[in-house]
Amino acid sequence: MKLNVLGGVIVVLLIATLIVVYSSLFTVYQTQQALVVRLGQPVRVVEEPGLHVKAPFIDSVIAVDKRILDLDAPAQEVIASDQKRLVVDAFARYRIKDPLRFYQTLGSIQGANSQLANILNSALRAVLGEVTFIHVVRDQRAELMSRIRALVDHEATAYGIQVVDVRIRRADLPEQNSQAVYLRMQTQRQQEAAEYRAQGAQRAQEIRSRADREVTVLVADATSKSEQIRGEGDAIRNQIFADAFNQDPDFFSFYRSMQAYETGLKHGDTRMLLKPDTSFFRFFNNPSGKPRAETAPPAASAAPAR
Repeated sequence: MKLNVLGGVIVVLLIATLIVVYSSLFTVYQTQQALVVRLGQPVRVVEEPGLHVKAPFIDSVIAVDKRILDLDAPAQEVIASDQKRLVVDAFARYRIKDPLRFYQTLGSIQGANSQLANILNSALRAVLGEVTFIHVVRDQRAELMSRIRALVDHEATAYGIQVVDVRIRRADLPEQNSQAVYLRMQTQRQQEAAEYRAQGAQRAQEIRSRADREVTVLVADATSKSEQIRGEGDAIRNQIFADAFNQDPDFFSFYRSMQAYETGLKHGDTRMLLKPDTSFFRFFNNPSGKPRAETAPPAASAAPAR
């Protein structure tokens, strides 16, 4: 009986020992750092990964992520120095540098995100409110993000947080202003297009007028030259005709008459009202073209004999 009781005690002691040992050990992963809290008061920070020891039952361990964490702040409107409204969408990257201060001030990742979002919004308004819209959108964006990161990091140090990076994802005009700017840009482009079209039409008209003038001059010069050449040809032709006439006037007269017959006596149009003895038909009356000799008057009858 005594052995059974002793065995039960030993088992109870072993179980209690195991519970105590289990309660006094904790594991820290490589992506974490641990904060040991004793009765609600922080005792120490464990940053090395591995198996560590704590006081059983009275110590608790709070794991704190030591990786780089993300903070996506909601988009907000910021007024630039030139009084233009901007919709700014920014995000930040941070890590917990001092777990003890982080636990004492914020206590959790959710609290850290909420507090950092307020700090980031204040820094955006402070920095972007000192510059113009063009500086934010184009000229000094990288420098402005660096200034915002430094300002947020300075404020976050009091919470044991180190801000690694701050980026402006988007900085644009509000939707109403964007539509107005778009319409104004569209109107300007349409005006420029109309001006270019007008200049092109004017230039085309000038080119067309110059081409028409050159065509008129060329046609006039060509007509003048053709008339001159035609006159010279007619003079040469007339000279040839004159030489031919001088060589054989009768043949020339016959040839010209044949041409006149061919032109005047066309098929279906041969009515003429001419005198029979006109010179036009002289070759019909006489192949030589000469007028017939008039019949000589009869000789006078002999005188009666006496």
